[in-house]
Amino acid sequence: MNAMTVMGGQFPRIFQANLDRLFVRVIQPTMDALVLHPVLEQGEAASMNEFLDRAAAQVDNYTANEAAKSFVLTLAGVFERQLSIWTTATGPTDLAKLRGFQEQLLAGAQHASIDLAIDDLGAELNEMFTVANVVRHGEGPSCERLRAMAPALWSDTAADYIDLVPGPRRPSETLRIGRNDLVRYIRATTRFWGRVDPLPMAVTDPPYWLS
Repeated sequence: MNAMTVMGGQFPRIFQANLDRLFVRVIQPTMDALVLHPVLEQGEAASMNEFLDRAAAQVDNYTANEAAKSFVLTLAGVFERQLSIWTTATGPTDLAKLRGFQEQLLAGAQHASIDLAIDDLGAELNEMFTVANVVRHGEGPSCERLRAMAPALWSDTAADYIDLVPGPRRPSETLRIGRNDLVRYIRATTRFWGRVDPLPMAVTDPPYWLS
């Protein structure tokens, strides 16, 4: 067993802790601090002040959604980088040469003998990565794939969101990411590292709660 393989056995514990700190110290406090309005009032305003208050509420909710989408991009980017480091350090040569998130995820899970179907772990991770692609690129194959994969991330009847981008309605701009989605994604990433962690007392189900 070479030194790189021994070092690779420590990566899952380190990566899990780093993701947890990122979520607990940065993502969660930021999302909790943003103002959200459960219903956005529409129709004719009774005064200019009421009109401006309504406009401000629309911007609040739009900004919170943009922040959530950006945090998915952050989580996906960090996890993908971690996955690449881990597979390069611990896997055989052919595993290190794999390209693309899905290929590395499947091969890494097989190498570590974990079942990605349990708790929909693979589905959650792939959804997170696809959301990140949509946030990064907008319209395209990833957006079409995400709409088929996770239609609940869109709503045509939502009373708490108005797309502020002018012009035709774009699915990539009406993608909705909430706090519970971020919890699902941090739970999936930290569960993955907990389940491939070969060290004693691995945390296989970190405590995050949906609200």
